[in-house]
Amino acid sequence: MNVVVFGTLPPDQLARLQARHQVTVTHPKTDPAAFEAALPQAEGLIGASYPITPALLDQAPRLRVVSSVSVGVDNYPLAALQQRGIVLCHTPGVLDETVADTVFGLLMATSRRMVELANLVREGRWTKSVGEDLYGWDVHHKTLGLLGFGRIGQAIARRAALGFGMEVLYHARRPVDLAAQAPELVGKARHTPLAELLPRADFVVAMLPLSDTTRGMLNADLFAQMKTGSIFVNGGRGATVDEAALLHALDHGPLRAAGLDVFAKEPLPADSPLRTHPRVTPLPHIGSATAETRHAMAALAVTNLLQVLAGERPSAVYDTRQV
Repeated sequence: MNVVVFGTLPPDQLARLQARHQVTVTHPKTDPAAFEAALPQAEGLIGASYPITPALLDQAPRLRVVSSVSVGVDNYPLAALQQRGIVLCHTPGVLDETVADTVFGLLMATSRRMVELANLVREGRWTKSVGEDLYGWDVHHKTLGLLGFGRIGQAIARRAALGFGMEVLYHARRPVDLAAQAPELVGKARHTPLAELLPRADFVVAMLPLSDTTRGMLNADLFAQMKTGSIFVNGGRGATVDEAALLHALDHGPLRAAGLDVFAKEPLPADSPLRTHPRVTPLPHIGSATAETRHAMAALAVTNLLQVLAGERPSAVYDTRQV
């Protein structure tokens, strides 16, 4: 069958596809015309980090499956896929621990001002012992508030509670059955209303998916409820945060600092105040960016695609009825 790769796959995973199907590799960000020219014959699409619109789907009448090399599916028109009977696959599970490493590392780096102080050394401004004006803040035995408590949120909670002795509060649509899903967190993580979590947490970590409900959820009202001197970390989706409200909370509200791996617009525009704000630790969306994890994501995405084209149920299908 005809498969279109939009982006880049590891050579061994590309070879898996080529051994079974006719494969066209395109790069829609640099050559959108070539990508669109391949769509009419495409029965499978595989790639990431490019928005697939209903208009693009209209150009692909033979399309059976879209396999995303990602967990998030906000680049895909769920209703349009469902209407056309196109299967959407993604790559949950294989990146949970890696993203949790990144997010907890970002929390630590922000609280201990690691990037700021590393630049002090690099720029030759370390000329005396660090004084109180450059002190950071402890992480251990503080209170962590998690917004979102899926697999990655639970992995962050394990690091916090078991490794750093932190009290863990979490807010989700419904309480998680810890005895069944994360027995090691029984008695160490507690489902908590936002009105209680926000003023108690020393660190508020957002791990929210992007949906109509969560878009802009972190707004001026929620930031105003956070504890004075708290730190905000976002490792979920950038558009869940009202960035103007975040900046106001940093400059005039309760926030001491923010660590951000995601932004409403990526790459972060050069004129964004978040890029140079002295109390923001920004990362270029590297949550899953290790060689091992990105390869595992590609391998799962290829497996998903091959399974659908073979008439089998894919290992990781996304329910497009969640619209």
